[in-house]
Amino acid sequence: MGLDYYLISTSVNDRSPAGVLVEEFVLGEDFTAAGIDSAEWGSETGAWLAAPEVSRAIRSDGALRRRVMPVDRRDARDAYAYLGGGELPQEDRLRDFFRRRQPLPASAPLHLGTAPAKARRYRILFAGELGADGLAKAQAALRLEPTGDPRVVGKASGSAGGHGFTWELRRIGAGIAWCVDVTVRLGTGPLAMLGALLHHHREAIREQGLIPVTVERFA
Repeated sequence: MGLDYYLISTSVNDRSPAGVLVEEFVLGEDFTAAGIDSAEWGSETGAWLAAPEVSRAIRSDGALRRRVMPVDRRDARDAYAYLGGGELPQEDRLRDFFRRRQPLPASAPLHLGTAPAKARRYRILFAGELGADGLAKAQAALRLEPTGDPRVVGKASGSAGGHGFTWELRRIGAGIAWCVDVTVRLGTGPLAMLGALLHHHREAIREQGLIPVTVERFA
């Protein structure tokens, strides 16, 4: 799975990129997030530097987060060239700059209700605000159906690799954070399908401008 790319501007009013942040979630065997590796390149320094402090700040500082735009590799490549960096390094080379990790300590379990036997429950947490257009696109990407619950934007289900999945998109607080809660009923197929689904849902919401914070497991 590829890296995550972000463009960072100098101010909220000027959205012209001034730097590129590259990240990769470090996942455990059960696909929960154990840390974030990252590196930042700035047009002022012209150098790639390990950036755990930046990764932490864009998730905790709303003012900084408003200067950050999630993008794909193509957009990052174009911005990097425009800023004078030349050709964006290949991902294996970018990983060489991940010299200091931002750890994600395990949190106390939340009580999200009962889960059926042989089921796992995950929460993919995001920071940021989701506007009407982004919300509509997120609903379409996750194939969500309305629930009638004001706390739950939508719910969907599916199956893959012998496993059954159900997922929900939820607001946390006054739109300052969001999450996708995923329940998987384990079958006999490979667990790689679970990892692929969690990655897909994380990227589907990240593409709408939110910043993934962590992936937790509750059961």
